[in-house]
Amino acid sequence: MNPGLLVVERAGVLYLLALIGLSPALCPSLAQSETCVLASQHQGVAVPVEQIETHWACPLQSIISDFTTANKVGPIHVRLSEPVYRYLLDRPPMAAALINRLGISPYKSEAREPGRFWCNDGEGTEGIIELVYQDSINRIYYVEGTHTSTLLPDITGKAVVFIRMIPAQDGQGNDKVETTLVAYAKLNNRVLAGLASLIRPLVGNTVVRKLIKGVNVVNRLGQEMREHPDRVLFEATNIPPLPHEEVAFLKQALEHLSHPSSAPQIMIAPP
Repeated sequence: MNPGLLVVERAGVLYLLALIGLSPALCPSLAQSETCVLASQHQGVAVPVEQIETHWACPLQSIISDFTTANKVGPIHVRLSEPVYRYLLDRPPMAAALINRLGISPYKSEAREPGRFWCNDGEGTEGIIELVYQDSINRIYYVEGTHTSTLLPDITGKAVVFIRMIPAQDGQGNDKVETTLVAYAKLNNRVLAGLASLIRPLVGNTVVRKLIKGVNVVNRLGQEMREHPDRVLFEATNIPPLPHEEVAFLKQALEHLSHPSSAPQIMIAPP
């Protein structure tokens, strides 16, 4: 999803399906299985690899150690409060529905099983995003996706996506989240992978463009929530409505955005 193979990509985060991307600098690491070791630093971003379940070590390492293309984007400022941003990030179908219904972008997403989602960015990229690890500031995803374009044959591949989110405030005291994405991707097509040195600039430019677009989409959703809360709520409750618990959270979030000093603290239920 996105990312991406974007996401961001979860939450516009759906843009993660677009990610195909970064150069690894493997160093002594913490998370490992009997045969596979994961680095704790990736492009200067600390990753809590010691918390990853051991059965993920080899699938992730096979991509990181033999990537086709790679990329890092950020930190980029997302103009949403941390609770709202994380809620949307962890519920791609909800985020995609709002983004689509508001006419921001033609994203689509469906839950396949807990922590596993199908996502489509409406521009030729789709695939499955699977959550590997999450905590208050980190997300790690495993992605399998396909990208269709007019310049290259259909590209299929796998990716590892790291997201790090740091809550902050702007000069006016408004909430924001500084988001950094690091992604490693490996193409399935051996012919294209063999031509990586030739296609890397093209793929890399596509990745960056889609990542930036994905963040802009999330920011536009935040802008709609701040400036047109009634419209956002209407689209959320219009037939077919979003699930009751998502509508309830959205009402709370919109109230907080409209009256940040008087609104109650936003509470997040597990996805």
